[in-house]
Amino acid sequence: MLTAFRLISAALYIIVMTLFALVYCLFSPRDPKHVHFFSRWFHQLHHLIGLRLIERGKEHAGSVGNAVYISNHQDVFDFVTSPGMVMPRTVSIGKKSLLWIPFFGQLYWITGNILIDRENKSKARDTIQQIAQAIQQRNLSVWMYPEGTRSKGRGLLPFKTGAFRMAIEAGVPIIPMCVSTTHQKIFLNRRDNGTVICEMLPPIDVSGYTSQDARQLADMCHQLMQNKIAELDAEIALLEQAQDKVALRSS
Repeated sequence: MLTAFRLISAALYIIVMTLFALVYCLFSPRDPKHVHFFSRWFHQLHHLIGLRLIERGKEHAGSVGNAVYISNHQDVFDFVTSPGMVMPRTVSIGKKSLLWIPFFGQLYWITGNILIDRENKSKARDTIQQIAQAIQQRNLSVWMYPEGTRSKGRGLLPFKTGAFRMAIEAGVPIIPMCVSTTHQKIFLNRRDNGTVICEMLPPIDVSGYTSQDARQLADMCHQLMQNKIAELDAEIALLEQAQDKVALRSS
């Protein structure tokens, strides 16, 4: 019953949001400012599924200007946990097939996010160069999932190099954003789905790298994020243990 209520409520919420966005964005279609605005709306969905979010580290983005943000990509709940960390004038990069998801796809496109054809490798390389130019010319930041697909409990998958080549070509820092493990920890039929930590790490200067160093930069960031996610998971485990002790004492 709770699962059905949450799914129906989320669907209605997204439909209403999309219809509002279609009207709201008519005055400035695909303006990057819309992504942050509607990300705040998506952010509210964590209340619906019974999640408590701890968000920290946003101060790292405050003084660097444009950047390429990279985050781990676990499952569909990323669209609930991560939006609160999206900074102003930041757009995300998604695959073209997202456009065909009813309502969400249209909302994703009209708010100003960028859709690319990942199957066409040569075109994808040209797109990276175009987005790198847009970062500077249009005062943008970009949010990417460098794993390229959802990990679904397999740990942090190897990174593709696109996000790192983009940052190097645009001359902007990489800012990693880590989310504690959510796979198989969030259940729509459970009232309380616990706590998730989202933490933004300090920016990584890419000025000393060339495009040929993208793989080295990707591997370094992968190790950094893997270590941080392990720390966040350990912190969540301690928090849950403390909560269990309090529950036992009060029962």
